[in-house]
Amino acid sequence: MSDKNPEAKRAARDRLIKEREQQKAGERRRRQLIVAGAVVGVLALAAVVGVIAANAGGGDSAKDSSTSGPAVAPTGADGKDKLAIPVGAADAPSTLTVWEDFRCPACAAFENGFRATIHELEKSGQIRVEYHLATLIDDKTRGGGSLHAANAAGCAQDAGKFTAYHDVLYTNQPDETDDAYADNNKLLDLAKKVPGLTTPAFTSCVENGTHNSWVVKSNEAFQAGKFNGTPTVQLNGVSVFPMKGSEQITPANLKKWVAQANKGKPAGKATAPAS
Repeated sequence: MSDKNPEAKRAARDRLIKEREQQKAGERRRRQLIVAGAVVGVLALAAVVGVIAANAGGGDSAKDSSTSGPAVAPTGADGKDKLAIPVGAADAPSTLTVWEDFRCPACAAFENGFRATIHELEKSGQIRVEYHLATLIDDKTRGGGSLHAANAAGCAQDAGKFTAYHDVLYTNQPDETDDAYADNNKLLDLAKKVPGLTTPAFTSCVENGTHNSWVVKSNEAFQAGKFNGTPTVQLNGVSVFPMKGSEQITPANLKKWVAQANKGKPAGKATAPAS
């Protein structure tokens, strides 16, 4: 009896440990599913908000007088009329085109949810991202934050810091009803989060609205494109936000779609996004 008792106790402990490990694994899977579902839900809601904002637009935004001057494109901008800011290898086999507004909550949901995936695909030479900046929320609210933030992003592009500053603007995005980005001091303060960006040239570019007219021209191109709202995201010209065909966009699906598009094609000579 005494010989069998320790074995029984060990077997009981082993079963208990196994059950606890299974419970923990199940709980981890449950949390992952909840998080994944929440991301999809936020993106779906954000897409609806973006469409509503697009349909509500059309009013005159409170543009600075500097928007009446010639359009000065940021350094390295390309595409038609130099309205795109490119990130990634120029010879990448696929292009992700993103139209967005720095005040747009749907854009923040997309950027904050897909940032790591997009940067991974950029750095591995799988995609080149072309950013187009719009002022949809300004147009709806007669504000100025979309314009000022886009100009500041253009100034960051001049300094070779677009990607880092672009990400800072979205991780610190104010509420849609708060036109905080209309204040250049706010934009200059956020620039301190990007090492090496705060320079006299950058400050002057932001304060003088150097790229304001370029931003206006970019927004006009967005309106002429008759897109449903921001963000508008296209992979090689095919819309992938919030759906591609019958499939919901997720980080895993975006990777899958890029892999399918790139099948049999060499990766580009990857260039890390500006820091």
